[in-house]
Amino acid sequence: MSKQHQFKLVLLGESAVGKSSLVLRFVKDQFDDYRESTIGAAFLTQTVTLDDQTTVKFEIWDTAGQERYKSLAPMYYRNANCAVVVYDITQAASLEKARSWIRELQRQADPSIVITLCGNKSDLSARRQVSEEEAKKYAEEEGLMWGETSAKTGEGVTEIFTAIAKKLPLTVAPSARGARPGAPGRAGVDLNRQANTTPGQGEQCNC
Repeated sequence: MSKQHQFKLVLLGESAVGKSSLVLRFVKDQFDDYRESTIGAAFLTQTVTLDDQTTVKFEIWDTAGQERYKSLAPMYYRNANCAVVVYDITQAASLEKARSWIRELQRQADPSIVITLCGNKSDLSARRQVSEEEAKKYAEEEGLMWGETSAKTGEGVTEIFTAIAKKLPLTVAPSARGARPGAPGRAGVDLNRQANTTPGQGEQCNC
């Protein structure tokens, strides 16, 4: 009998790092060069098939990156099963911002939350300011999953969400999530590559 698991996923990160473009690529396999900034948060859903028996439905909250919306963030990451913290590989400051989001999640989110650090805009590697080594080392130290993506080309996008789906505790009901922060299963995971998925719903985000 097939099982569908449902998990709440929140995207965090500075404005303009590509959170909404990442979600749009994952949910609708689309890219829009000129996206409006997200106001508050946008909600979308997408389902990942892990095998014949198992699917994972993500309820995705794409939060606004502007400072004036920061106080709303806990409303979205509270009770989230997983968080994708996005930085722009061409902006070193965006990784610093990502680190502060991760510290906040570690302090205030559910202790079993699966956190993924995602370096977006890998298609702009000629303008890279954040090396893969630096980001990977930080992710390993903090026990985070890590990968680079390009919302523009689609590279790595499906892989990063599929890896998160595989990492979630599918053997227990989402309400009884396990996996403590220091558990061996949360060692840094390095993901990187490309593919597509199926349509979802909703939109309206920032790039």
